[in-house]
Amino acid sequence: MITLTDKAVLEIKRLRTNDPKSLQAPLRVQVVGGGCSGMSYKLEFDHEPAIETDKSFEKDGVSLIIDKKSFLFLTGTELDFSDGLNGKGFVFNNPNAKRTCGCGSSFST
Repeated sequence: MITLTDKAVLEIKRLRTNDPKSLQAPLRVQVVGGGCSGMSYKLEFDHEPAIETDKSFEKDGVSLIIDKKSFLFLTGTELDFSDGLNGKGFVFNNPNAKRTCGCGSSFST
């Protein structure tokens, strides 16, 4: 399971309003190779239908879709949004990450 904080839900909804094509599109969350720690997070609005093996989650009208492989790395993760002094962006609180880079955008298990 992946959870969304209220701040993440608000930011996703705000981003949707800036792109009329994405008003109803779910947010696809992926883990891809790369980054300084080995794996990186990828977020994008997905305009294609989910496939049977995708996992989906919903909170307050925001849907997340995660492919089967990425879900293995993301189980138990909380997706948050920070707009503090250290920068603005989505934050993955991933209990599976053994090591992360300084900016938090990549990790290793």
